[in-house]
Amino acid sequence: MSPRERFLAACACKRTDRPPIWIMRQAGRYLPEYRQLKTKYSFVELISTPELATEVSLQPLERFALDAAILFSDILVIPEAMGQPYHFSEGKGIAMDFALDSPAAIAQLETKAVGERLSYVPETLRLLREALGEQKALIGFGGAPWTLAAYMVEGGGSVNFERLKALAYAHPVILEQLLEKLTQALIQYFRLQITAGADAIQIFDSCAGLCPGPQYEELSLKWIRRIIAAMPKGFPIILFARGMTVHAKTLAKTGARVLSLDWTAQLEDVREQVESSIALQGNLDPTVLNTKPEVVVRETERLLFSMQGSEGYIFNLGHGILPEAKLENVETLVDTVKGFRNYDKNE
Repeated sequence: MSPRERFLAACACKRTDRPPIWIMRQAGRYLPEYRQLKTKYSFVELISTPELATEVSLQPLERFALDAAILFSDILVIPEAMGQPYHFSEGKGIAMDFALDSPAAIAQLETKAVGERLSYVPETLRLLREALGEQKALIGFGGAPWTLAAYMVEGGGSVNFERLKALAYAHPVILEQLLEKLTQALIQYFRLQITAGADAIQIFDSCAGLCPGPQYEELSLKWIRRIIAAMPKGFPIILFARGMTVHAKTLAKTGARVLSLDWTAQLEDVREQVESSIALQGNLDPTVLNTKPEVVVRETERLLFSMQGSEGYIFNLGHGILPEAKLENVETLVDTVKGFRNYDKNE
């Protein structure tokens, strides 16, 4: 079974010889070769230049025996394509060029040119598909409407996202107009990625935990359902909703084939809550990779044993890899998963 076959089988909850492994945000500053490229090019240049984005996407696979490559990009390419650019500042992260601070600003966003403005993304995916062949899986991604709205309304990251919450409570109709536009844009964007060769799409609802529980359906899930329903039937969609393990049963009814779980979840508990036709992904705490190899082995094996015998399991982190991750620990992680011999309870 090739790594790609193993990944697709796990998404479909079919038996595999071991769980496939890839790492969320697997390229980045923990890699010296990435840091070298960053001395020559800006973050936005790397993302928007297909040859460079391909090179960065492949860097982790050239070091580690991962089963899948994930597109090197950012969720904020969607706001940019709609008319709200973003930029990256060292030490401060990514921010929008301006905040959506009025109904007029939201009204000016447009979705018709999203495909044209993001043409570099499918071009990158085509280059990656050619480089990977049939051996490795290729994962595309994007942000959920609610998560994108969070950054767009705030103008970047925030501790409490007060502006977003105020808009949701005081002006729900205006927020709905923004979420509608984002949903239309994301449907176009994900279809482009699928056509260009992506084997799966991960939807990142990283700000899901900001939603008040009773409003999670209205503010986020109903839009995610629409997006997934617009994809080819049966196509693997991975849904990551940070901080929303309590809604696991509801998340499993969105149409997603795989639930990606943050490190606060107990995988075996979620496995008991959702139907066996839904695969699970996760959920090692990313900070474990900042420690030492023996800790990595211990925590990785703990997760593997907890999912022993599960036919729909993909090993991953519980969020993106951190810049402080040590190369020896990433290698230890991959080797531990690939060498695990007690995955099948019948062995």
